[in-house]
Amino acid sequence: MPFISAFHDSRQLRFREPFGAVPTGGSVTLRLHVWGPAADRADASLRTWNGEERFWKGSSRWVSGTRVFEFTVTVPDSPCVLWYNFRLKADGRLWYVGVRDAELRSGESELTRDIPHDFRITVYDRDFTTPEAFCGRTAYQIFPDRFARGEYPGLEAGIAHHRRMGRRVTEKEWSEEVDFMPRGGERFYSPQDYYFGNFQGIIDRIPYLASLGVRILYLNPIFESAYDHRYSISDYMRVDPLLGSEEDFVRMASALHGAGIKLMLDGVFSHTGDDSIYFDRRGNYGGGAYGDPSSPYREWYDFDKKYRHGFRCWWDFETLPEVEELTPSYMEFTASVLEKWIRLGADGWRLDVADELPDEYIKFLRRRLKAVSPDAVLIGEVWEDAALKRDGRGRRREYVNGEELDGVMDYPFRDAAVDFLLRRGDSALLKARLGAQLEGYPRCFMRAQLGMLGSHDTERILSVLSGCPVKGALPRPLQAHWRPTEENAALGRKLLKLASCLQFAMPFSPCIYYGDEAGLAGLADPFCRRPYPWGREDGEFMAHYRLLTRVRGGNAVFEYGSTAFASPHKDVFAVARTGRGEALTVINRGGAKRVSLSRDDFSEGEAAPLLSGRYRDEVTGDTFEAAGTLTLDMPEYGFALLILE
Repeated sequence: MPFISAFHDSRQLRFREPFGAVPTGGSVTLRLHVWGPAADRADASLRTWNGEERFWKGSSRWVSGTRVFEFTVTVPDSPCVLWYNFRLKADGRLWYVGVRDAELRSGESELTRDIPHDFRITVYDRDFTTPEAFCGRTAYQIFPDRFARGEYPGLEAGIAHHRRMGRRVTEKEWSEEVDFMPRGGERFYSPQDYYFGNFQGIIDRIPYLASLGVRILYLNPIFESAYDHRYSISDYMRVDPLLGSEEDFVRMASALHGAGIKLMLDGVFSHTGDDSIYFDRRGNYGGGAYGDPSSPYREWYDFDKKYRHGFRCWWDFETLPEVEELTPSYMEFTASVLEKWIRLGADGWRLDVADELPDEYIKFLRRRLKAVSPDAVLIGEVWEDAALKRDGRGRRREYVNGEELDGVMDYPFRDAAVDFLLRRGDSALLKARLGAQLEGYPRCFMRAQLGMLGSHDTERILSVLSGCPVKGALPRPLQAHWRPTEENAALGRKLLKLASCLQFAMPFSPCIYYGDEAGLAGLADPFCRRPYPWGREDGEFMAHYRLLTRVRGGNAVFEYGSTAFASPHKDVFAVARTGRGEALTVINRGGAKRVSLSRDDFSEGEAAPLLSGRYRDEVTGDTFEAAGTLTLDMPEYGFALLILE
């Protein structure tokens, strides 16, 4: 059989231009390099998600002994994902060139005689933009009950309000452990232990947030609820009286704005609380759907004997009755919720479990939100690749198209970073995973993401990197008392510094989960929701995070620059940011080594760095001269933050 070879790489500009997602009506040029016997013909096969296929015939030319087929493709006028591969005819045989990584659908190709896996191109609305104030800025996430307690004269009245409703309010000292076991008479653990963090506590700590360079504050739910997590909402139009009053909320929003900090709230619209105005299972309000068939809220819920509790619940939690989001009265109501709190000072919303909300519903909320405030942001909780996520019927979700979300919580970044640092893959795999995301998301969507290493739904990142067991592997009593070995704890500290360096090098908004910067540890919920350790902060971590936020805040390249990745060694990963300056972040997860970086190492991505001139390491103060190549001596578990002078 005559030798034949062909190659394409979707993340290299010489094979696909422009890089990444393409606006509707735009064009993209695909190039296929072929070696061996003369190919009689090469076609590019492109199809949409629903399988509609079109073939493009390529022109060809010879470049240094390589035959280059080139295809210029005009993408559709409607947002979609295009899938493509190449077909070669050589010596009467049919060959295919498809993507090697079937999971990522991105990167290098493979030549095969079988039908291949396709590359992808995300096509998004040409008019899609995201609010600049939420793009690439440092963010901070607060679990309101656990961040800071300020003076609040209405606290006792708030406690009395909940107790009148028959709700348990367990008062905790700030240094006490969170509740994690059922109390007397309970079958299951009930999160009703309160540390009384409140709006005034946040106001009091604004200087602290500002000292970290925080520009976006994301609050977990703040509305009245029977539980401390407040995801079982009782009244969307009222803040929980344990946090403060509506006037306190307005004061907090105003104080944050005065410090240059935007405020994002948590919208929980896939379910309500059972103890709520709307469902009222416990009869606290009157007129709710549970006991009143004529209730105006009845049509929001699905009552049927086929359900274990007689109504459809979120993940079968009976305290969380699910709603029918596309019910017109519910749509109108939730839009009014968004509008009210935006008018009172919020600057945007994060949608809880966005992957369980219908596309039509998210589009509706976006239209209503942007009508009130065009600069408001809408972020979704999506744990997977937001461009390829499917619903239960196999249909592609439309998050990135430009009509729904501005961004998502970037859990895929967290997963990729953790896998690399815990040696579940090398730097080439990390480059492939982060490169696929950079390629698959519209640039404005990528920049508006919340790039996090941990959240209220995950184990604390310090514990993860110190070797904690996976969620659910231990019962709660053992989770409460789990501690890493001395060796693993020391390693975890080093790895967290590397993880945070990587986080702050990325083009998204790096989001600190409250307390991570202070060395807070803990396993899964509720241990990841312990109070902030005021007065017991880890000074080494605090200094490290202040370094990161100072470097990022002082160099516009991190907010606006292009991004490229390099993996010069299996243990070493580098992020280059170019435009409005140049920055290189290099991390080493292993032993000391000398590393050389060249422009060719950054061939995959938006733009390679110049690697020319003098670079200053913001960690050590050392300077390095580069002329197309940069050589660094990386210490064990070391990192470098290099800025072009």
